[in-house]
Amino acid sequence: FKNANFKVQNLEKTEAKKANPVPLTTAALQIEANSRLGFSSKTTMSAAQGLYQSGHITYHRTDSLNLSNQALAEIANLIKAEFGENYLEVRRFHTKNASAQEAHESIRPTHIDVAVAGKNEYEKKLYQLIRSRTLATQMKNAVVAKTSLYLEADTVPNELFKATGEMVIFDGFLKVYGKSKDTTLPNLQIGDPVKRHILLAKQTFSKPPARYTEGSLVKKLEELGIGRPSTYASIINAIQIRNYVVKGESEGEPRDILQLTLDESNQISEQTISEKTGSTKGKLMPTPVGELVSNFLCENFKDIVDYDFTAGIEEKLDLIAEKKLTRLKMLRDFYGPFSEAIGASAMANRYNSATELGTDPKTGKKIYAKIGKNGGFLQLGENEKESGEKPIFIPLPKGKTVKTVTLDQALKQLELPVLPRSLGYAKDGTELIAANGPFGPFIKAGAHNIALNKINEAENPYHITLETAEALYQKKIDSILADWGDIKIINGPFGPYIKGPAIKPASGKGRARPNNAKIPKDRDPKSITREEAEEILLSSKAPATKKAPAKKTAAKKTPAKKSTTKKATTKKTTTKKTTKS
Repeated sequence: FKNANFKVQNLEKTEAKKANPVPLTTAALQIEANSRLGFSSKTTMSAAQGLYQSGHITYHRTDSLNLSNQALAEIANLIKAEFGENYLEVRRFHTKNASAQEAHESIRPTHIDVAVAGKNEYEKKLYQLIRSRTLATQMKNAVVAKTSLYLEADTVPNELFKATGEMVIFDGFLKVYGKSKDTTLPNLQIGDPVKRHILLAKQTFSKPPARYTEGSLVKKLEELGIGRPSTYASIINAIQIRNYVVKGESEGEPRDILQLTLDESNQISEQTISEKTGSTKGKLMPTPVGELVSNFLCENFKDIVDYDFTAGIEEKLDLIAEKKLTRLKMLRDFYGPFSEAIGASAMANRYNSATELGTDPKTGKKIYAKIGKNGGFLQLGENEKESGEKPIFIPLPKGKTVKTVTLDQALKQLELPVLPRSLGYAKDGTELIAANGPFGPFIKAGAHNIALNKINEAENPYHITLETAEALYQKKIDSILADWGDIKIINGPFGPYIKGPAIKPASGKGRARPNNAKIPKDRDPKSITREEAEEILLSSKAPATKKAPAKKTAAKKTPAKKSTTKKATTKKTTTKKTTKS
């Protein structure tokens, strides 16, 4: 293309419409909030719960696209008042999802004229998203002019360069929901010469399929018919709590890219530029534990973890609700094969998750990389029955897995101090001990266990200093406003509350439940006595009493001539179920 002259070989101009969005369902809300606001599913549903409880939005667990007649009228009035009647186009939407229950309206503001709502920034941002989306559903499509320009070089007539541009003619719903830019395209005609400034040839690489984000995973679950509006967030939260996946934080690794440039003076220059590739930020990355569990389930419970099986269960639940299938038949059909699969898996060989890396030259003991329920770790030595000596466990080096860690890296990691380790004593004489527990690293300070931040390197149990640990301990002590042993008043991140003894299950099996109670707003936490704290704990656990509906008394007129005495009858009192709307 050196010394080439370029001209417009062809020009295509078309008008296209950009369709306005449909109303928000639970899945769509989580997808949009993740994409536009960067919210996790848990954050989205928590903010939506706050908005719903405050009466700002309709019920947020729904798969319906319906908007009530009253809502449509209010939205139409607002659009006409703020943007003009030429922006209004009243529409009704119906879900195409066969498994949708449509028990509620779509998610919308209860009062569309309220522009700002919410107690905190999360709620305010989510409300703005819901309001804008709701308005956009009743506005006209946007109209854009698309131009495709084909450029030809006189030195290479069979090769064409294509340039595309877009200009908004009518912004429509983009006025409130979307990005509308005022772009002016050059006024060119076929045959017009075009001056070349620079020509770039850049090396590219094929990319693997993108990993799921929380938003794209919700979308996939909805497509596969897995879960319900009320369970999407809990599914995504559960796989992270169980350490099956973690959210990536890497911005990517630098990679050298070759770039050739043909400048205005017809000189070709070659340079190597560095670009980051493989970013995992915000992506859900499977952990070794997740891979292990997935492989085990796919091998031993292939039918049960199949996508169609899960969607089929949802269909059967719908049939039970419609009284077309009995729950006992459904349970028998499920439990038979499931029980057999459990029996077969119990006989299966336990997954060998240990990798022998080599031998420690100092002790002569073997070093293993293993996977436990909390992730990967290194093990030095084995259980010695004769001597009673136990192995030493240490975490994997940062950024390494059981598959990627090397012997040299493991040996370097073994130089870390052994946990638990004493850091020293606080000013009040309490010994501070750094340790690792089933829920992660913590500081043991007398009767207190203080969780450490895994992300903060200063709180790494292997490197944490006495000063840092003492500051955390003091913060813990300062948060305790009153301490009667089994009952405490604690100033938590959401305000003061009463913490009582944990409630053990009636069966005696399983984990004890927390026993916490909010302190009434009109009470000063520091003035509460132990007896009052006990009363607040008891009252918080007492079941709410329902008021029986008042009986209506109707006065009957009796004829003047006849005087009859009717036998008194006792009316039955029925309690109607209350449903949320």
